[in-house]
Amino acid sequence: MSDYFKTDWAAMTANDWAGLILTVVVFVLMVVAYFQVFRPKNRESLESRKHIPFEEDQLEDIGDNDGGK
Repeated sequence: MSDYFKTDWAAMTANDWAGLILTVVVFVLMVVAYFQVFRPKNRESLESRKHIPFEEDQLEDIGDNDGGK
């Protein structure tokens, strides 16, 4: 099984390294985001802001109803 997952680090190109680094950074950011979202301490703060996307849409709708002025 270890032969299947063997990596030739010396043969990796710059694009391979960039992809590897980007993947690891995105993974770490996702883990941090999950911990922030699912932490009970942050529940009230997140609950108070859960309607923000809908409020923004309502403001755009109000702006569209001004008769094209």
